[in-house]
Amino acid sequence: MSEKKQPRGEAAGLALDTDLGWAIRMVSTAFRRVATASVADLPGGARGYLVLVALAGGGKPPSQLALAKEVNLDRTVMSYLLDDLEAHGLVTRTPDPRDRRARQVVITETGHELLTQVRHSLDAAEARLLTDLDDHEAEQLRTLLARVAQTAQREVITPGEADC
Repeated sequence: MSEKKQPRGEAAGLALDTDLGWAIRMVSTAFRRVATASVADLPGGARGYLVLVALAGGGKPPSQLALAKEVNLDRTVMSYLLDDLEAHGLVTRTPDPRDRRARQVVITETGHELLTQVRHSLDAAEARLLTDLDDHEAEQLRTLLARVAQTAQREVITPGEADC
């Protein structure tokens, strides 16, 4: 009795175009390629961008350690990155009034201005990557990815495990 051969992968329901790992890798690679030029003028590149975005949200200024955890950077890397951002006038660090050993990080007006310029350039790069999606789909994708990223940050990724 002969069995009908199925194409490789179909028997197990596998295909690249439905594999989450493949999709994340392709999007991540393409995003890095189109976004690199947008953040090239920032000290620290993509890492510097993430720090400025985290600080631009407002609220109570975070400590260096809290900021490092939020953007998933090793605290030593964060210290060097903040040195560079501060040297360029994009952030300031001041002693925390509640704990003089900790330092609060605040984005400066210059930091806000540069972040706005970078964001415009990055918006154009993102639009090229999301060209096959309508506005509603693009917003849905952003919302869903943000939720998955928050889960990953909370439960899966340890600091320093995944760099920008």
